Amino acid sequence: MKTINNGSATYEGLGKDGKGHVSTGSGALSAQPYGFNTRFEDAPGTNPEELIGAAHASCFTMALSFKLAEAGFTDGSLTTDAEVTLEKEDGGFTVTKSALSTKGKVEGLDRAKFEELAEDAKANCPISKLLNCEITLETKFEG
Repeated sequence: MKTINNGSATYEGLGKDGKGHVSTGSGALSAQPYGFNTRFEDAPGTNPEELIGAAHASCFTMALSFKLAEAGFTDGSLTTDAEVTLEKEDGGFTVTKSALSTKGKVEGLDRAKFEELAEDAKANCPISKLLNCEITLETKFEG
């Protein structure tokens, strides 16, 4: 199985004064504003790190859901946040960390098995494999 998905971006003006718009091929995002001010000054709009966080959280959560289903569990709920850190380093900016925090409630599952499956999902979800940064995981389990 293979999928190809796309996103696009435009940027008018240069540097801090520029303004951009980002869209997804599905239309889920359509001409959402981004730029220096949305990335570093809390202006309305989005930024690449927020989009990476959403991608990582959703990918990890889906991977964990499939791991739980493969282990024989049939009902539950999962919620995940991903906090993506962007730091200025010698050669410019680098994404240095994606901190996943997940909460799960799955009937019949114990904490140890939940943590085991969550670690597996963290290591093997496609976005985790894509990122070249530290990836941490905090789990909260409601049995």
